[in-house]
Amino acid sequence: MSEKIKNMEKAEVLVLKDQIAYQGRQVVSMTIAQNSAVSITLFAFDKGEEISSHKSAGDAFVTCLDGVGEITIDDKKYELHEGESIVMPAGHPHAVLGKEQFKMLLVVVF
Repeated sequence: MSEKIKNMEKAEVLVLKDQIAYQGRQVVSMTIAQNSAVSITLFAFDKGEEISSHKSAGDAFVTCLDGVGEITIDDKKYELHEGESIVMPAGHPHAVLGKEQFKMLLVVVF
């Protein structure tokens, strides 16, 4: 089943980091699109909140939209700042931590 873009205005210029809000002591996510080929999701991490180590069937492309995040891939830590990106390779354990409040765009390609 193919799912179209949702939760975002169409034919309108948007600032991605403004499309999702921080919530105290939570990781907030908003799905933009998801089908068998791709998943696009916005995330907002409060400081200290995390998604624990897991593996994905697809390559996961992360872009920092706001704040500072820590990405762990195969037990190696990478710090991401606004405008920076990293790819978490398919099949490798990875985790995400909000070192400060942290917003990211996640695009997983299957």
